[in-house]
Amino acid sequence: MNLKNKVVFIVTFLLISFSVGSSVLNYVKSLEETQIQLKERSLPLSIDNIYTEVQKNLIEPTLVSSMMANDTFLKDWLMHEELDVEKIAKYLETIKNKYNMFSTFLVSEKSGNYYTAKGLLEKVKEGNPNNAWYFRFKEIQEPYEINLDFNKYMGDSLIMFINYKIFDETYHYLGATGIGIKISYINEMLKHFRVKYNFNVYFVNKEGEVVLSEVGVNRVSHLNELKELSALSSQILEESSKTLEYTKEGNHYILNTKYIKELNLYLLVEAKIEEFTQEVEKTFILNLMTSLMVTFIIIAIILYTVKGYNKKLEHLAAYDSLTKLPNRRTFNLNFEKALRLYKRDKVPRSIIFFDIDNFKLINDNYGHLLGDTVLKRIATILNVQIRSSDNISRWGGEEFLILLHDSSLEDSFDVAEKLRVAFENDIELHDLVKGGVTSSFGVTSFQVDDTIEKIVTRADEALYKAKHQGKNCVVKG
Repeated sequence: MNLKNKVVFIVTFLLISFSVGSSVLNYVKSLEETQIQLKERSLPLSIDNIYTEVQKNLIEPTLVSSMMANDTFLKDWLMHEELDVEKIAKYLETIKNKYNMFSTFLVSEKSGNYYTAKGLLEKVKEGNPNNAWYFRFKEIQEPYEINLDFNKYMGDSLIMFINYKIFDETYHYLGATGIGIKISYINEMLKHFRVKYNFNVYFVNKEGEVVLSEVGVNRVSHLNELKELSALSSQILEESSKTLEYTKEGNHYILNTKYIKELNLYLLVEAKIEEFTQEVEKTFILNLMTSLMVTFIIIAIILYTVKGYNKKLEHLAAYDSLTKLPNRRTFNLNFEKALRLYKRDKVPRSIIFFDIDNFKLINDNYGHLLGDTVLKRIATILNVQIRSSDNISRWGGEEFLILLHDSSLEDSFDVAEKLRVAFENDIELHDLVKGGVTSSFGVTSFQVDDTIEKIVTRADEALYKAKHQGKNCVVKG
């Protein structure tokens, strides 16, 4: 690998490394900031917002149930006026309409009657599956519960009931009352949490049972069904709020817990971190692709520039800057190649060595700028007169060397003579120098035992003889 390629490789490596490295560092930093934002700000703030929504949508019905269970009117009616069904129906209807509940109900322990805003519906019986909730609820210690159940009198819809026990002043059990909310409404609320906040929200009781969750989203009915949550259940079921982390099916989750005293339930807000980092990943990929594209454009510009400069340097190294002819170095390369070919194919080859007569006087009398113009004109004539398959070189100063391929000594002599006449009769050279410009030529051909030094020496000696013969002539060597 040459120096140019090494430099390009190192620059390319550094640019790509910087591009990829900076993108990765920004991605890692953004990922970390996103997770910190989620854990320390977004999730706690969101759970407070959710709690506010819960207060509005769940706690209010619970408080209404509690208010009904402690209403002295309702207690007096159960103890003394149960025969007046219209009176209790009107009460339940008033509560239902006032608080915009789906249903209100009352069950009397003494008579077993089940009342709604429409009046008496049925008598609860232990053998009736629709009434099992009441007898189970009566046996538990808690004063209230949230229960999901079907009710044939409500169109077989899934209803969330908030049941509250009623006691007299001596804590004697009188029955149960409460309200019902359509689960579709609750489901929309939980769906709203998922869509708006990107959180899975559900509620569990103190036994770890999932009491409320969005339909089709949370398929777990108990914390113990998932080993990841089962391992954290003791921490989840504490009344103090917690922020817990766990991994499930290769995904990283954050779980925020909050005990809602009014419902006697735990609010669990679950966030899958991958859903919050998707935008960061998209931004990372976009930034990476953009930076790589810019990097490759820069590399292409560098390669183009280096190639251009390298081409210029190669041209400067191979050509004379004044006459634009190949220089001595380039001529030597062509010379060596031609000599090797000659020793193999024996095809005749010759060289013409000439210089401009009295060139020092031209410089002295007319100045170096005009002398340079003369040299350029000589180069132009050479390019016109000499075949493109031959090699021309400015050997140095006012000296020029021509390598003629497939040309005998006699043929080369004729070429040199033709050049001599062209120089002598050139109108532009006559305009530049009074009396015109002439040149002296030495011509020689390749021989079997030749080296470059021998050939050039013979041509130089022939040129020397031409000078001594009066200049402006051609001499064979």
